[in-house]
Amino acid sequence: MDRLMVLAASQLAFFGIAILAFIGFIFVILLFKYGYLYVRALVSGARVTMWQLIGMSLRGVSPGAIVDAKIRLVKSGLDMDTDPLETHYLAGGQLASVVQAIINAAKADIALTWDRACAIDLAGRDILDAVRTSVNPKVIDCPDPSKGRPTIDAVAMDGIQLKARARVTVRANLDRLVGGAMEETIIARVGEGIVTTIGSASSHKKVLENPDSISKGVLTKGLDANTAFEILSIDIADIDVGENIGAKLQADQAEADVRVAQAKAEEKRAMANAREQEMIALVQENRAKVVLAEAEVPKAMAQAFREGNLGIMDYYQMKNIVSDTDMRNTIAGKDERKSQDDQPET
Repeated sequence: MDRLMVLAASQLAFFGIAILAFIGFIFVILLFKYGYLYVRALVSGARVTMWQLIGMSLRGVSPGAIVDAKIRLVKSGLDMDTDPLETHYLAGGQLASVVQAIINAAKADIALTWDRACAIDLAGRDILDAVRTSVNPKVIDCPDPSKGRPTIDAVAMDGIQLKARARVTVRANLDRLVGGAMEETIIARVGEGIVTTIGSASSHKKVLENPDSISKGVLTKGLDANTAFEILSIDIADIDVGENIGAKLQADQAEADVRVAQAKAEEKRAMANAREQEMIALVQENRAKVVLAEAEVPKAMAQAFREGNLGIMDYYQMKNIVSDTDMRNTIAGKDERKSQDDQPET
């Protein structure tokens, strides 16, 4: 009996030592894996417990990234719980960029909440660049040289073309960054405003004398509405005189009018030629009718002889009249030709 009790006690002692050894082994593993992060957070004042570090690993979150982010926030005077950091990490956001953007915004006295920064980052925008643009405004060339058009071309009311280049100074608007239009929209709107302002000028000379009238006219249109930027200024970098579009259009119109007139004249000439041919055909037709009518004269005379309506003396008298008429016509024709020959040459 005593031997059994001793055996049971030894077995219990063995299991107890094994459990303690296992617990010690686990503790050593945790110490090696999380001890450095825990100590680092502790000495930095970040207040991250060992259980929080273990929970991060179980949730698939990198403890090192969370500890680094929290330490940076604490050292910048911003304290935040680890839950929002883990949430953004799990959502696939750029945690380091968001944390740096929050720190930069706080130092620059820019109102930027954590939720707003996370929304901007998850929307695919560079939150760090947005904050930098809010602090240091950027300059946008209008038009964009990379698009292949070096100038914005517009025509004043006097028909003279002006070629302008502008520089737009913008600042990021963090409240409109999510869902707001980007640089391409700003460039398009500014270009449209420049074209409208130049086109409404009565003379290109007025625009050249006062280029800032373009800037003032464009700024009053509120071109930054629904965009991710706030337009600070629009400066005309260069403006040159182009072609005389009005004169060119007038010349093209005159040339077009000439072609139209030529086409109408050609149409009238064709109609006149057609009418002439019709008249020639009509004359030939009438001549044929005369020949047919003359062919009926002998038949009528023969019929008159047979019926006794025309005697032989009447016939000879008619022939004499015809001969006398032909002689008179011949004499008249000779006199006319002679009078034409006697006229002096001019």
